[in-house]
Amino acid sequence: MASHYNSFFGSEEPHFLESCSLCRKYLGLNSDIFMYRGDKAFCSNECREEQIESDEAKERSWKLSARSLRKKSSEAAKDSAAGKTVRTGTLVVA
Repeated sequence: MASHYNSFFGSEEPHFLESCSLCRKYLGLNSDIFMYRGDKAFCSNECREEQIESDEAKERSWKLSARSLRKKSSEAAKDSAAGKTVRTGTLVVA
């Protein structure tokens, strides 16, 4: 089935409403389509829920890694300044 997308852009990539974003099952003309984030179509609520769970797991992972990086950075800054005297001022050399 040729899509409007293929003829307009000359691409072989299917239109996002032609197949399930997860399992790639063909989405028929008279079938229900389950949408997620406005541009992802799914053949069933189960496929949609699986994608949502996957995205949420990735998001949690990113948040934990960002928090870990901030903590390490903060600890490194504390360690480098601990026990050291820092003098500020102007030094003139003639």
